[in-house]
Amino acid sequence: MPLHRRTSGTLLHISSLPSRFGIGDMGPEALRFAEFLALAGQSRRQMLPLSPTAASLGSSPYSSFSAFAGNTLYISPEILAEDGLLDPDDLEDYALPATGDGRVDFPAVEQARAALLRRIFDRLMPAGPSAKSTLDGDPAFQAFVGDNASWLPDYALFMAVKESLGGAGWTRWPKDIRDREEGALRRYGEKLHREIVFHLFCQWLFFRQWGRLKWECEKLDIELVGDVPIYVTHDSADVWANRGLFKLDEAGEPFKVAGVPPDYFSKTGQRWGNPVFDWQANEADGFGWWISRMRHNFGLFSVVRLDHFRGFEAYWEIDAAEKTAMNGEWILAPGAKLLEALRAAHGSLPIIAEDLGIITPEVVALKERFNLPGMKILQFAFGPHTPTSPDSPHNHEKNSVVYTGTHDNNTTLGWFENEADASVRRVLSRYLGRTPTKGTIVRDMMRLALASPAADAVIPAQDLLGLDASARMNVPGQAKGNWGWRLPAEALTLHGARALAEELRDLCELYGRTRAGALAAPEDRTDGRPDA
Repeated sequence: MPLHRRTSGTLLHISSLPSRFGIGDMGPEALRFAEFLALAGQSRRQMLPLSPTAASLGSSPYSSFSAFAGNTLYISPEILAEDGLLDPDDLEDYALPATGDGRVDFPAVEQARAALLRRIFDRLMPAGPSAKSTLDGDPAFQAFVGDNASWLPDYALFMAVKESLGGAGWTRWPKDIRDREEGALRRYGEKLHREIVFHLFCQWLFFRQWGRLKWECEKLDIELVGDVPIYVTHDSADVWANRGLFKLDEAGEPFKVAGVPPDYFSKTGQRWGNPVFDWQANEADGFGWWISRMRHNFGLFSVVRLDHFRGFEAYWEIDAAEKTAMNGEWILAPGAKLLEALRAAHGSLPIIAEDLGIITPEVVALKERFNLPGMKILQFAFGPHTPTSPDSPHNHEKNSVVYTGTHDNNTTLGWFENEADASVRRVLSRYLGRTPTKGTIVRDMMRLALASPAADAVIPAQDLLGLDASARMNVPGQAKGNWGWRLPAEALTLHGARALAEELRDLCELYGRTRAGALAAPEDRTDGRPDA
């Protein structure tokens, strides 16, 4: 779906918001940030996947036990108290002290949030054969479970079984439940009924709060932009419940895995390790799982970024025995057929194609066939290739989204200080018409993005604040230390950053990225038309 008007947005994941509970959530700080965006003339707030994270999976939002479920770490304790599910006096029991580096301590947050949710659940559904559950008679809860029957029961059972077996991956479960034998599904469902309901309940809380946040953002004219990874985690309810859609052996282990060949981020490529899709089986099924997944996300967001878009034309397939991604091969994928099926099912494709990496004419043709906006990254624009680079502002297509950088890049200041060598700086100076400095580079790059012909411009929150490399969200290929960056308190609120909001709005008005779409002095216009 092409972009029809000039907009500007900010990239900030929910986990990065400030709060006294150790991690950002969907509570008051999320609304305060949305109010800042509205004053700043922003039309969009982009974030990373909402999927559950786990410290055992590196706490990455791109590695999850479910492609459909919401991350219960983002459930706001304050909203739970507002809804009467938690005594306000109990909130401090779940507050966490600030970490020394200000980042998320994921194991501590997981423990505290699980204790909070268990406390609420135990009150609503007491243990014991004679105990009565208030959830059984709650029509809203029952409707939620019914509306999400395509994925929620499998997810809840998957998590209950996993926890009952000490967190073991599903390929190490007893063979009957590993292979989803009918008797085993029934037996485990009865045995773990209470735990299954707990996971259903937690998802209900998550999506109820998400719906409220989305509604508040829509009142402020802020669209929410999501992120859909192309691949799912092997140890997930998605793969366990849909084994035939992936390249797995008889024991459920992948014999082919995903990644990318050597590129800007890694000399040996990136071996992601996710199981690759058996696209022939997906096509034979009418792409049903993909349609369900995308319909789910289209309901949560106004637009979604489809990660690793080039993998829908051809993907890098690696033998599971390989230790790196160097010895993989390109395999064709039925991207056009999939997108046709999605369009037929949904009626439109509100998708941003993440078309970074090794992009061939075939990938470009696939994107253009469906009028999908692609991505332009300013940090990639400068060097000997600047005149012809698709990331250079003068080459930006109108139907595209320009970023100073993404969650996988350094911050703009970090890039300038640590990655932009002398040759890059020389070209950048020529491009700007003056020599950038540590004190000017962030605003220089922001202006390039906002002035770009690209219809949408996205600035990471770290760049709005001019932060250095210590605020980086993710270093691709680095196993530890990612995803934990958090926004300092009051950094992007009306109370703490009104001047910044007004500066950003002024730039957006100047470059035609506000809803007004034009800048004119009051004395120069009477009725909105040029003077006769």
